Amino acid sequence: MAPIRKILLVTGGGDAPGLNAVIRAVVKHSILSHGWKVVGSLEAFNGVLDDPMRVLPLDLVSVRGLLTRGGTVLGSSSSGGPFEFPQRSPSGGIEIVDRSDELIRRLARSGFDAVVSVGGDGSQRIAQKLFEKGLQIVGVPKTIDNDLDATEMTFGFQTAVGTATDAIDKLHSTGESHDRVMILEVMGRNAGWIALSAGIAGGADTILIPEVPFDIARIVEHIELRQRRGSHFAIVVVAEGAFPRGGGTVTAQASRPGHPEPILGGIGRFVGEAIEAASGLETRVCVLGHLQRGGIPAPMDRLLASRFGVAAVDLVADGRFGQMVALRATDIVGIPIRDAISRYRSVDLGDNLIRTARGLGICLGDAPPLTGDHSSAVLE
Repeated sequence: MAPIRKILLVTGGGDAPGLNAVIRAVVKHSILSHGWKVVGSLEAFNGVLDDPMRVLPLDLVSVRGLLTRGGTVLGSSSSGGPFEFPQRSPSGGIEIVDRSDELIRRLARSGFDAVVSVGGDGSQRIAQKLFEKGLQIVGVPKTIDNDLDATEMTFGFQTAVGTATDAIDKLHSTGESHDRVMILEVMGRNAGWIALSAGIAGGADTILIPEVPFDIARIVEHIELRQRRGSHFAIVVVAEGAFPRGGGTVTAQASRPGHPEPILGGIGRFVGEAIEAASGLETRVCVLGHLQRGGIPAPMDRLLASRFGVAAVDLVADGRFGQMVALRATDIVGIPIRDAISRYRSVDLGDNLIRTARGLGICLGDAPPLTGDHSSAVLE
């Protein structure tokens, strides 16, 4: 392997708390341990593909203060990518073109010896395809949804759960004050990890996730049982990708060029209106949205992001290209990117979090409520 002198750092996909901590770790380890130059591409690979190239030299001074800073100083992009790059056509419309070969040529001409790509499932798929074309690239997993099966946790998840839990804590007081059903819509297109974790931590009464199609009648049964027990309000946490039994996901916007999937949104209002129509109970809906992506990273996310960043540089130094760093038990390991993107991490119905929720009497929208009639337990 030729000696490494200069590496490119890219942050792609949706932003997540901890991205700047990864940037800081990659820069510090590269410079202090190896003497490499580090350059960041602005807005994922778009910066390299622009004319002139939009790149940012990164040194020890430029990463000061990044550990606790949310977002990414390199910017990000969740549309297109070098294989499906949206650009203006001669007719004035938008056409999708493959600029991956051009990207690799530009990197070679600019003297880049390797690339560290930080991103979720989509970004890692791009990294794998670029690796197959001969690019020396390693990956760092990132998603607040915690839905990459190859790693036990992704950075950004703990902060998102903390933000959602804080919102639930606040909804308790206003819901109890007005005897209302308070509905909190959180992120989670295909995986309900945020909703499930924050719902349990925040003491929600009902948690609706994409993995468990729900029945409004079951939710109403649960709320009415709470009322008979003396609790005249309820907290319902719903992941944006949750859907009713026999129905489909609720979307706020259709797909568009560069964004193949429709934008989800509106399931909280759908559930609220359905509960109100079926029960007559007053409901209020709060959509947490992009607040979950923002703010100061939680300590655990800063720690995991820092560990990932250092480990990614180690992969480059060892010539282990085509690999992604991952958390396994207490260690950070490198695994082939192709294996990392082959498995999606949704919530298994036998997962301990599901058993915990059911054991606490939390409604998941698919079963009658626990009444306690078969035991001598005192209902609280």
